[in-house]
Amino acid sequence: MAVPWYPTSWAALAAALALLLVTGCGGDEVPPPTAETSSTAPAPPSGATPGTPTGTVDPDAGGSAEQDIEAAVSVTNAYWQTHWSQLFTGGYNPPRIVGAYDGDTPGTPVCGAERLPDDNAVYCPDGDYIAWDMDLMRWGHARGDAWVYLVIAHEWGHAVQNRLDAGLVDLARELQADCLAGAVLFGAAQDGTLTFEEGDTEELADALTALADRTPWTDVSDHGDASQRVSYFSRGARSGVKSCLPNGVG
Repeated sequence: MAVPWYPTSWAALAAALALLLVTGCGGDEVPPPTAETSSTAPAPPSGATPGTPTGTVDPDAGGSAEQDIEAAVSVTNAYWQTHWSQLFTGGYNPPRIVGAYDGDTPGTPVCGAERLPDDNAVYCPDGDYIAWDMDLMRWGHARGDAWVYLVIAHEWGHAVQNRLDAGLVDLARELQADCLAGAVLFGAAQDGTLTFEEGDTEELADALTALADRTPWTDVSDHGDASQRVSYFSRGARSGVKSCLPNGVG
């Protein structure tokens, strides 16, 4: 993935992703890090500002994953900033971006009374911030750059849920966040702020599969199995944000 986007058929891209529901997309047998959402949070760390990465990044680390993360944050925030008033009442305020952390170090940020989990990405509702372990991001980025766009858009989806009336938040919160991620990434392509390159749909399906539960959704905290995650993401990609809401019509 890259920015900006140049004219191509976003509908064809959405259809290609939907086709992966039938053909499948498997990862390797190595258990990956997992992306999840924390349920509690403190006040955000000092210096965290809306829509701006503030995590510490080694400038000598090569920058590929970091650059794609920065682009994903920018693209995702731009989409919600542009379309919020068309979709919901009230103004839009982006979540705080705490950004990169290392879950193996004593300085890991906390979420409520808990340190942020190792090898994960989180949205903390009380502190209203998003953060990600760079081990998760680098592990996924090695599989394809679309990975970091998915993780950022998914966690941002939880921030959006926290801004909505309760009646608009699906009981399957994680799957709804996947749907919102699909709506954002494909919507950004329509807006002209994101490029879908060859292989990106396969990378997205691979990421959804690698980060899926082994069993179908049964509880509010579940992420759903691979088929469910790809299905919800594809719904948002095809039909937009409103299709992700309860009783939404795509």
